[in-house]
Amino acid sequence: MRLDASTGRPRRAAQTALGIGMALAIAFAGSAPATAAGGHRQWVATSAGRMEAVSIAASPSGDLVFVTGPRTRMGSSVYATVAYHADTGKLAWLATYDEPGGQDTPVAVAVSPDGSRVYVTGTSDSAAGGDFATVAYDASSGAQLWVSRYDDPSHAPDRAFALGVSPDGSRVFVTGAARLPASGFATVAYDAETGAQLWAALRHRSDSGNIAFALAVSPDSGRVYVTGSVYSAATFDDYDTVAYDAADGSELWSRRFNRGDEDVASSIGVSPDGSRVYVTGASFSTSFDYATLAYDAATGDRVWKRIYDGTASGDDRPSALTVSPDGTRVYVTGRSEGAHSYDFLTLAYDTAGGGNVWKSRFNGPGDDSDWANAMAVSPDGASVFVTGLGSVVSGFNYATLGYNAATGAREWTRTFNGTGNRYDEAKAIAVAPDGAQVYVTGQTWTFKGSYSFGTIAYDTG
Repeated sequence: MRLDASTGRPRRAAQTALGIGMALAIAFAGSAPATAAGGHRQWVATSAGRMEAVSIAASPSGDLVFVTGPRTRMGSSVYATVAYHADTGKLAWLATYDEPGGQDTPVAVAVSPDGSRVYVTGTSDSAAGGDFATVAYDASSGAQLWVSRYDDPSHAPDRAFALGVSPDGSRVFVTGAARLPASGFATVAYDAETGAQLWAALRHRSDSGNIAFALAVSPDSGRVYVTGSVYSAATFDDYDTVAYDAADGSELWSRRFNRGDEDVASSIGVSPDGSRVYVTGASFSTSFDYATLAYDAATGDRVWKRIYDGTASGDDRPSALTVSPDGTRVYVTGRSEGAHSYDFLTLAYDTAGGGNVWKSRFNGPGDDSDWANAMAVSPDGASVFVTGLGSVVSGFNYATLGYNAATGAREWTRTFNGTGNRYDEAKAIAVAPDGAQVYVTGQTWTFKGSYSFGTIAYDTG
């Protein structure tokens, strides 16, 4: 496997930033090889300039697709958020957020339940070193509606990692790390209409630090669940999962999970009926393994725990979790070390008892590093989609897979090689509300010599 020692990612060709023109180019590529199961490419949208997409969301109406990521020029970055027409991939609008004098790095985008607003959050430099910065846009025009920044009471650097919107549309939640004497969870609630801060919950242990990586909201909008890691010299890293009252931010319960030297939670989900909370992450014993937990949402009591260890010495790290629409299964994906390199590794668990229903590995034709970054399930629950980095003979491309949700059979596989014929990595995925299309975005190297957003629509069959 060809990994860069400093980043842990596959080695990539040297990057050259050649300007930052904001014209958006649409390339209508021919359909991928036809299959009855879907995966036919509908459109590809790329941007000119150095832009790296990190998050994607589809409007509830199915009309628009929203993508966000940092746009970089001369060493400084801003939020760049675009809206595409879902049927053609043509640009609807582009909006930026720039706090002068520093780096502005978005991490997530979400849409209000009525489709009227788009929310983006991330970290924005300040005199203190960094604040949460959350922006609301009009979904139809991209007009900025409000900006809210959060600076912890110690005015030390803060970093946002995740965003959620309550199903009733009234609140927006952001979580991440606040740099107190040591880092702590910081979870903030905003009024969705005005951006006014409603509450901020800080969680910090005197003997340790905490970093929150993921957030989920209960279906009734009554609770917010946050997970991440707590670390100390005594216990190394543990999962730390917390339930908050969405109305006032009061802590309802918290649970830690310790299996070995390092336990780092990365993703969280809630069952459609609100009764369970699911958490996954990487847990180290003799090597890193998938560790997926189910909690009773009301009490925090652990219902089941499942460990996946591909090989005794191999490294297995999940990146994403999602729950089926009927609540009977939870799906986890990430990367698992195989005979020669990392593979995609996707698991389906029965939510009642945590039984492993199926597992599927994917090793790209390049027989090098392949890892899944994101996943989604179709609204009817029939299909699971996974995307990430896939190895090919000449390097690394987007790799997107469609699975039969009942059996784990792979129904289609599609790769995408950008016009620069270099390193392309898919970072995020979303499904149209009617289930007819799946959207993938990430970073692609263009023929103009820089990274850009690369967003693709496939039909689902």
